[in-house]
Amino acid sequence: MAIELVVFDLAGTTVKDNQDVHRILQQALAAHDVSVTLEDANEVMGIPKPIAIGQLLRRKYNGSRPITINWIAEIHDIFVEKMINFYRTDEGVGEKDGVAETFRRLKEKDLKVIVDTGFDRQITNPLLERMGWAKLNLIDGSVTSDEVERGRPHPDLIYRAMELTNIKDSRNVAKVGDTVSDIEEGKSAGCGLVVAVTTGAFTHNALADAGPTHLIENIRELIGILEKREE
Repeated sequence: MAIELVVFDLAGTTVKDNQDVHRILQQALAAHDVSVTLEDANEVMGIPKPIAIGQLLRRKYNGSRPITINWIAEIHDIFVEKMINFYRTDEGVGEKDGVAETFRRLKEKDLKVIVDTGFDRQITNPLLERMGWAKLNLIDGSVTSDEVERGRPHPDLIYRAMELTNIKDSRNVAKVGDTVSDIEEGKSAGCGLVVAVTTGAFTHNALADAGPTHLIENIRELIGILEKREE
């Protein structure tokens, strides 16, 4: 079946990320005297951040304070504040190589383009404003983890993207991401293509083990995959 919609992850896939999300998540937990490594943070990349924080607390916190929804929310508030400031002000924020070009070529083929993310809307809007894709008509919208009942690895983000673009069959959807949870999201939604890109959080082998339909090293390679599928 022909692909009509491509859903891209943000940080690590279409947006540069030099472990910036890892580092800020680490800082948010450290503010509450919880120590995690960047490797610990990497294990929860791609999933909704409140869930990620809860998982890290349960794995790494050895104190007596109960791990409650309120405590998780306090840490998440710190994370959100730091991420918003980072995306608004840091000089290193930008898109990955070839992203705008790839979006443009997809739009020339009359495909819909949506970005989805494990961030909530508070973080996503400043990031998308910085990227400028919407003003250039390179994307058709975005879906954030706080706008669906279940974030990755569940299919809800994909289903919401389909609603926004009036796509009825998930076999007409391609999902592109850099984490295992991105791959699991696409597979759980029944996407026709699930493309893993090695530009972010996970190694080639870790992504391959998760079973994507395709594994690429640069976002530009997606165009060739779609053209071959059309043939």
